[in-house]
Amino acid sequence: MSVELVAVERRLWSGEATFVVAQTTEGEIGIMPGHEPVLGQLVEGGVVKVNTTDGETFVAAVHGGFLSVTAEAVIILAESAELADEIDVAEARNALQADDEAERARAAARLRAAGQTA
Repeated sequence: MSVELVAVERRLWSGEATFVVAQTTEGEIGIMPGHEPVLGQLVEGGVVKVNTTDGETFVAAVHGGFLSVTAEAVIILAESAELADEIDVAEARNALQADDEAERARAAARLRAAGQTA
């Protein structure tokens, strides 16, 4: 299936995938080719995982937005997002101390996407 991960500021990834996992306000959803059409609201401070047809997996911290699923495609439209290999782990750990709850949620998602624990 075709997958696109797009944030307001840029396209992070697009290509063919065999499986996508995302966190919506209704819970975590796993999507395989041929999935029933779905429109979901992404959680603030969530993580998206994509298994590509090349056998690779990429992970991104995703902050808000929407997920649109058809039988042939998954489009993730995020307010903001970062690929795991772009995340500054030290900066994310420091952000866990922020006064703003939304900023702490984003920091925790960034750490999870980078394979770290909060």
